[in-house]
Amino acid sequence: LSWSSLGEPEHQEMSFLEQGDSSSWPSLATTTSSEIIHGKRGAKASRWTRQEAVEEGESSGLEEASAAGSSTDDLELAIEFPVTEAWGFELEGPREERPAPCPSPQAPLLSLGWEDELRKPGAQVYMHFMQEHTCYDAMATSSKLVIFDTTLEIKKAFFALVANGVRAAPLWDSKKQSFVGMLTITDFILVLHRYYRSPLVQIYEIEEHKIETWREIYLQGCFKPLVSISPNDSLFEAVYVLIKNRIHRLPVLDPVSGTVLYILTHKRLLKFLHIFGALLPRPSFLYRTIQDLGIGTFRDLAVVLETAPVLTALDIFVDRRVSALPVVNESGQVVGLYSRFDVIHLAAQQTYNHLDMSVGEALRQRTLCLEGVLSCQPHESLGEVIDRIAREQVHRLVLVDETQHLLGVVSLSDILQALVLSPAGIDALGA
Repeated sequence: LSWSSLGEPEHQEMSFLEQGDSSSWPSLATTTSSEIIHGKRGAKASRWTRQEAVEEGESSGLEEASAAGSSTDDLELAIEFPVTEAWGFELEGPREERPAPCPSPQAPLLSLGWEDELRKPGAQVYMHFMQEHTCYDAMATSSKLVIFDTTLEIKKAFFALVANGVRAAPLWDSKKQSFVGMLTITDFILVLHRYYRSPLVQIYEIEEHKIETWREIYLQGCFKPLVSISPNDSLFEAVYVLIKNRIHRLPVLDPVSGTVLYILTHKRLLKFLHIFGALLPRPSFLYRTIQDLGIGTFRDLAVVLETAPVLTALDIFVDRRVSALPVVNESGQVVGLYSRFDVIHLAAQQTYNHLDMSVGEALRQRTLCLEGVLSCQPHESLGEVIDRIAREQVHRLVLVDETQHLLGVVSLSDILQALVLSPAGIDALGA
């Protein structure tokens, strides 16, 4: 049975460093945007019922939701889970030739803060749930697909990302008649970072370049294999591959033809847990505090001053490979959050040639209200933190003290690691 009739992908956010030539792709030689309907009615009834439940809570429009007045689902569940995705990129340096295989549950656990809780009965409930369900179970019945031909100008491509409300698009090479990679916000950041201060090349000259030209310049012939997964693989393995390879979009490929059927994200996986969380026992570690469990990043935090130029933020994105930067004032208090997704709005406003503006001004100028700054405190429980992320549809919470000084960041990758991988003895974040 071929899976190719089941549907096509949403979109994927990987830089060129994370992509390579993939197997065959339908004959598409121009940039297109279409709504693909997945032929999943033939699936067995139990899977279809689960999928309908997931689809009822799926939000429309931009993946970035407003921090104010948004909700994750209309369904009343006993346990709420985050429904958005975490970001992380390998921007520079060598990468593995192949995605790391899912390790054995007997692998040593590196996170000592979890030792007590992981010995208790019921600590592995989410791990078992994700092991028992396949990627096919979490696939959407319909999804939006935007494809760019590699001959498209970079400027038009980034404008198209903004216009379609997506962060990435598959690249089609009409010469090779194959799917060769992805264009992402990461690439936009790399273009700005590389050429904004170049004495030899003006930034307006770069925007006339074709995508294939940028690929040749940046990759220099070093094409990486596509990190992907099969629809028959477990959601547990999908979580591991996403976190281990520090990617945010994982293509589900037809095992026969190699056609992309769907794109799995942290958001989609957590949505799946969110919908069916009420059916699962509530483990005791959800009542423990963030401080006790040590979930999140608390040391060597990447931050940016609100008075610093946007170019400084781009430097940090590239050098530290982080997805968002807490914006602080001179007193060290958190006053904002500047993310990679904010950068693409420079293209929408045609202000990408003015990167000397302050980060604070850039946040005030953005046309859409995105995540905002949502925080948590060390004494709050893991369950409370998960509920807040789910309710507000954000990608992370900033950990602060009573005076709003920065203590850490709790991301969706941290939560997926804690709920799914840590009970199996796997530390994909620290590996």
